[in-house]
Amino acid sequence: MKQEWRKQEKQFYLPGKKPEIIEIPEMKFFVVSGAGNPNDDFFAEYIGVLYSLSYAVRMSHKSGTAPDGYFEYTVYPLEGFWDISDKAKKQNSGVLDKNELVFDLMIRQPDFVQPEFADEIIEKTRKKKPHALLDEVRFETIKEGLCVQMLHAGPYDTEPESFMYMEDFCLESGFRRTDKRHREIYLTDARKTAPEKFRTVLRFKAASV
Repeated sequence: MKQEWRKQEKQFYLPGKKPEIIEIPEMKFFVVSGAGNPNDDFFAEYIGVLYSLSYAVRMSHKSGTAPDGYFEYTVYPLEGFWDISDKAKKQNSGVLDKNELVFDLMIRQPDFVQPEFADEIIEKTRKKKPHALLDEVRFETIKEGLCVQMLHAGPYDTEPESFMYMEDFCLESGFRRTDKRHREIYLTDARKTAPEKFRTVLRFKAASV
């Protein structure tokens, strides 16, 4: 049976519009880091490289290069882990300058992907679709642990309202936000979707008070 994250892993990717506490287990990702305004043209290059690698893994069985344990699955959605630059932190103006954003963009990979196979995929993609960013891609195992998450519906610029809601929920539930950085999981394609119809999972790390 084909593994589909929308069906088998709803708890991680399809939360409700109210905050919830969740434990996020260890997961594997192709990751590439960058900085700057995600509305600028360069950002699409990061996304394109990650999807090239992810589809190379997904289609590896057709070329007979799939690793042991391979199974058919739906490619996971794009994710971003967001922070601001040290300069912006020192200024502490309270106004977000998107040019000062710092990010790790990533796409999750199935458990059968091991570091050696990830390296092979990067090398094969480099030969087939050369791109300078491939030299910066890394394969990581990430465990977020205890988090608060919810579904944000609407434009990215209205996310602060959801984060305030999530932080209030934390305090009321006996938890606290431990990190000002946060994760976003993009369930809709911003290139093809009106902003009011964007669907984004928001998530940050939490701990008991």
